Amino acid sequence: MERQNNILLKNMSLHDQLNVDFKTVFKAKEELKTSVLRMLLSAIKNKEFEKRNKLSKTEKDAVKLEKNSQLNDEEVMAVIASEAKKRKDSIDQYEKGGRAELAKKEKEELVILQVYLPEQMNEDKIRQLVKEAITKAGAAGAQDTGKVMKELMPQVKGKADGGSVSRIVKEELEK
Repeated sequence: MERQNNILLKNMSLHDQLNVDFKTVFKAKEELKTSVLRMLLSAIKNKEFEKRNKLSKTEKDAVKLEKNSQLNDEEVMAVIASEAKKRKDSIDQYEKGGRAELAKKEKEELVILQVYLPEQMNEDKIRQLVKEAITKAGAAGAQDTGKVMKELMPQVKGKADGGSVSRIVKEELEK
């Protein structure tokens, strides 16, 4: 399930890769990885169900409905990012509550999820992109935060946490 295995199967969708990895860790009896991937596949299935439900209001052909309700790699990546964010939030809450053993478990789950996420941008790279976006948007102060975020988010989507990006934008606009 290491990153190297993902490289070998480039023609495979991310969802298919997750299924292959799930079968591999299940057979290897790796309980934590099996549990995390089972939860992730369940979250993906739920998102597909939501999408199918929305599409069913306009699409009546069952074959087209099934095909169109499947998540693409970008949508699967968004589900993974959402699950990773939940883990980060839980870690913070458990650490504040003095529950180190639960925080440790969440950290282990987060490491497994991060295998499937693109490498996150460091703060310096985000700051550089923020400065470029401020110039491009012609932003002058905090009231222009929305303009800068609109310019910036497509570049950092999936590669940086929105909260961090927003914080850096505000810092740069206050200078």
